[in-house]
Amino acid sequence: MEHDLSPAALAELRRPRPYPAVSVLTPTHRRDPLNTQDAVRLRNVVGDAKKQLETDPAVTRDRRAEVARQLDRALSEVDLAHSEDGLVIFAAPGEHQVWSLTRSVPERVVLSDTFLTRNLVSAHTAERPFWVLSVSADRITLWSGGAGRVVEERAGGFPLTRGVENFDPERLERVGDQPSAFRDERTRTFLREADLAMSALLRDHPRPLYVTGERAALSLLSEVGSVAGGAVHVPHGGLAHGTPDAVWQAVRPVLEAEARRSTEEVIRSLVSARGRKEFAAGVDELWQSAREGRVRLLAVEENYRITVRDAGDHLVIAEDGDLDAREDIVDEIVERCLETGAEVRFVPDGTLGDADGIAGVLRY
Repeated sequence: MEHDLSPAALAELRRPRPYPAVSVLTPTHRRDPLNTQDAVRLRNVVGDAKKQLETDPAVTRDRRAEVARQLDRALSEVDLAHSEDGLVIFAAPGEHQVWSLTRSVPERVVLSDTFLTRNLVSAHTAERPFWVLSVSADRITLWSGGAGRVVEERAGGFPLTRGVENFDPERLERVGDQPSAFRDERTRTFLREADLAMSALLRDHPRPLYVTGERAALSLLSEVGSVAGGAVHVPHGGLAHGTPDAVWQAVRPVLEAEARRSTEEVIRSLVSARGRKEFAAGVDELWQSAREGRVRLLAVEENYRITVRDAGDHLVIAEDGDLDAREDIVDEIVERCLETGAEVRFVPDGTLGDADGIAGVLRY
């Protein structure tokens, strides 16, 4: 299952397909008892997609059979034992993809000539993914982080390892000579290779970068390359050989401090916008502003969801069972704002007070 929505991956998903490009969305659950129902719900929504293919007169018999096969292949690849909060299946002639999301999605099936990407974009933005590069003299490990966890990432040639002659980390620590490992020319070359590999990865998969290691390692990495200069340094050794939990515990205080500063900055921007009459709040007002490309900064509370119906000039809260309900309107607003160059920030629940879960600073 896919997790990393890089710019290149998003561009590929958004390109037009031969009709029908099928998008299947369903919420999933991480824990019992709700996750025991996920398998049945998933089979049912895929079954609904196949029924729509059967009844759509624009879909030829051969193409219907091909897309149904792609849906079956996607279904066989789903790993519900590691469910997160949402699942998206894309299927079209000759291809399929399965995406696991850390943000819930509405249950729906869409047949079009493009895949439905707004839920992926919103989940990716809310997750605030980041990289952690853990540096030592004999191993450099890359970790992918987001949504309260890190996992080892085996991409871009990582992990990088090398044998070190007469290198005994325990002895060096015992005699207090750890910095000497980072005065060796071969170590400089090793870190330079890591810098080049990380630079290439960041070009294709841009994210904030955190670098962990002994202070001598961080200093040498800054000296021999460029990635450390734009990264947040976390002086903590041993993590290149560590566990995901150890890495998470090391970077967590830094992430939490940055999140607090970010939230305070958002609040100040919103307060200032009120005084300049450049403030908007509520899903209806933000939807109108987003469509006009007027939003400069969008703030959304992390778990804010609302189901609405388009009443012409305005959005109104949908009634239960409303066939015209739009369950993912928040994700639509997020994607539209990002497409028009707005900055999108997710903030803790309750941060926006009377703004009804969503607020923005307008360009004019």
